[in-house]
Amino acid sequence: MENNIDRRVMRTKTLLIHSLSTLMKQKNIKDITVKELCELADINRGTFYLHYKDIYDMLASIEQELSDKFIQIFQKYNARNTKDFPYPLFLDIFEFVSDNAELFRVLIGPNGDISFIMKIHQLYNMYCIQTEISKLSPELSINCKYYGNFILYGCVGLIEQWLSSDNPESPREMAKLVTKLVSTGVLSLIK
Repeated sequence: MENNIDRRVMRTKTLLIHSLSTLMKQKNIKDITVKELCELADINRGTFYLHYKDIYDMLASIEQELSDKFIQIFQKYNARNTKDFPYPLFLDIFEFVSDNAELFRVLIGPNGDISFIMKIHQLYNMYCIQTEISKLSPELSINCKYYGNFILYGCVGLIEQWLSSDNPESPREMAKLVTKLVSTGVLSLIK
């Protein structure tokens, strides 16, 4: 019985997330009402309020789940002990984004939430830059914040471009590209 309840809750949340994504493609979060979200999801408002206080609470919950997954990915890798680092890290990131492409399209799109990108930036800085990159090279630790921003915002730009492509490359191809860019720089693509 409990398994059925969990499945129903998951189904409801999935419907709500899909409906919110659909609406965020059309308008800003501040212009979305619980009523129109529930109508699109074909659930009643009471069900919505069992899970969330309002639209912003729902968005915060979604972003927290995504952030938690990023933390798991970031914590999984150690630059010194991971073969072919940073490729496996980027592969996990691109696979995660690919699995949640619809959601990421709207979160980093024109009606998205810039604070979500800032939160990912903080997590990336905390788990990857401060703990890993600074261990690899004393020279990098001096300019660590610049290097970290270059990587993160470059990846965000690549993800935006990738998600908006008609025939996007596979997560594996994107991870290889980012690894090459990070490891050897932009000039390596010209050679």
